[in-house]
Amino acid sequence: MAAAAHLACAFFFDAEPIGEPGVPALDACALCSKPLGRDSDIFMYRGDTPFCSEDCRDEQMQFDAIRARQAARSAGRRQQYSSSATEARREHQETRKVSAVAS
Repeated sequence: MAAAAHLACAFFFDAEPIGEPGVPALDACALCSKPLGRDSDIFMYRGDTPFCSEDCRDEQMQFDAIRARQAARSAGRRQQYSSSATEARREHQETRKVSAVAS
């Protein structure tokens, strides 16, 4: 049974990659592009992104966290601007209504 498991693992690694778009190959680190060998450890992140070391993976995780915080701040600013603009339009419309009624 152990020989069959070893043979299955060897077959898996010898198979040609399918090359699906959007799925990174396991042949190089996604951050530093260092080649990943069969006998080297591969550190995965987000399911299918390979890294050569914990340091590269951690660095990518930090980049992603910074981008997420920036996106959240930006979305908050857009929402705040949109709310302010909507409120200003309402006030302007109410002022025009009052002016028209007063005339």
